[in-house]
Amino acid sequence: MFTADSAHTREEHSESERERERERESTRRDFHSHTVLTRGTVQDILKGKVWNASALNTCLCFRHVSTYCTLSSWRKDLITHLEGIQRYLLQFAEMAEEEGAPQPPPAESLCLASVTQPYPRSPKTLRKPDAAPLEYSQEQLSCWLEELEKESKWTEAHMASLKKRQANLSVRAKRIVLKTSAETMEQQVRERFEAVRLALEKEEQAVLGSLEQEQRENSSRMTRLLNDWNQHLKLVRKHISTVRTLQERGAESRQQVSPGNFSCHKKQDAAELAIGPNDENFQKLMKVLGKISKDLQVRLQKKSLLLDSTVVVIDRTACHRQIKVTLSGRGFYVSPDDSSALIHPLQFDQTCCALGLPAISSGRRYWEVDVHCCSSWAVGVAYGSLHRKGQDKSTKLGRNRLSWSLEFRDGRLSVWHNDRHLTLSARAAPDKVGVFVNYQKGRVAFYDADAVKLLQDFSTSCTGVFERAHHQFTEPVFPAFRFFRARDRQPVPDHMEICDLGL
Repeated sequence: MFTADSAHTREEHSESERERERERESTRRDFHSHTVLTRGTVQDILKGKVWNASALNTCLCFRHVSTYCTLSSWRKDLITHLEGIQRYLLQFAEMAEEEGAPQPPPAESLCLASVTQPYPRSPKTLRKPDAAPLEYSQEQLSCWLEELEKESKWTEAHMASLKKRQANLSVRAKRIVLKTSAETMEQQVRERFEAVRLALEKEEQAVLGSLEQEQRENSSRMTRLLNDWNQHLKLVRKHISTVRTLQERGAESRQQVSPGNFSCHKKQDAAELAIGPNDENFQKLMKVLGKISKDLQVRLQKKSLLLDSTVVVIDRTACHRQIKVTLSGRGFYVSPDDSSALIHPLQFDQTCCALGLPAISSGRRYWEVDVHCCSSWAVGVAYGSLHRKGQDKSTKLGRNRLSWSLEFRDGRLSVWHNDRHLTLSARAAPDKVGVFVNYQKGRVAFYDADAVKLLQDFSTSCTGVFERAHHQFTEPVFPAFRFFRARDRQPVPDHMEICDLGL
């Protein structure tokens, strides 16, 4: 009985020991689990995420949370959590004291920074421990500095080399593009000239073929005509032989022959005279070819001017009030009625002049003016500063340093600048006047537009005549026109029109 009771007592004691050991082990696990799970960011704790905190950046010791305790909005919650941890630690200390276990550290000094994390941190959130400052010798620092400077220089040189290669590639690419563009343009020009050449060759072959056909027809007709005359010659010779035979015979045989038997006279046919080249058609052909050749030469000479052609219209605000402008802006004429004309401050008030647009301030420009419906006229260019009020020389084209003009008046063609003129030897006034301006070179040239004949070129070659001719323009120039008042009233008003050179 004693033995059974003792054994039972020992079993109960062992069971109670095992129970205490399990409680102590559970307490230890709870302590560590609590300390690990409560270690986290203060933000996670305040948001109630302490048990699921995945980014643990600090612990709950006074040293680590002292920074956050300065914020009034967080202070109360932090103190509450810290007091709870302190109470838990005190309970754990009492239990450990009863069991004779070592005392835990005070809550004020408890730092959980080294506790193993339950979840792995992201590399970006891991804090690197503060490394102890290392001391390097002056020689090591000098070596490192020298190596870094060498690396810097090499890197700069390599980058410069790469930039140079990049620039070379860009230049080569641009050259290739320009070369390709130039080759394309040359090919297009060759194709156009080849088309003209083929058209001329085709026309040449057609004309030559027509001449050859006419020659063959004339030759065939001449052959037939020769055959006819050859037959006639044979007949005549036969008759001659017959007559000679009769002469040798007696009188009786002569009486048996009629004189009509030997009548074989052949007259020349009028068509025979027509055989040969058609001189009239040939002369017409030569005239047509001559005209085509002349027109082609004119067009080839004019092509460089047409490349610089520009659209010119009359400035309605700058022309005299008696000058009326058509709706297109290119035609203008003199009207005696100026009652409906608007008055603009920039218009000519007494001199019957007009200016065109646009202003020319760079490059090369060319335009043509049809003047065949005008008895007296002046065409040229002028600065915008040309005087427009009054009737003195400062308002008239060519009578001052501000304008250049080609003028036809009293049956004479002349050019004017700076109140000096030069009479041209042209027999008649041109129907169309071409005006060419090269602004950079200060050049003004007048052409007979139909014949592409240069009438006058205001350049350095005429400084001896006009003395103060401008070699360079000093301000933009405008197309300029002038009507001369007719002495006798004309039934049809003078009219000028700027030609449309649209290609």
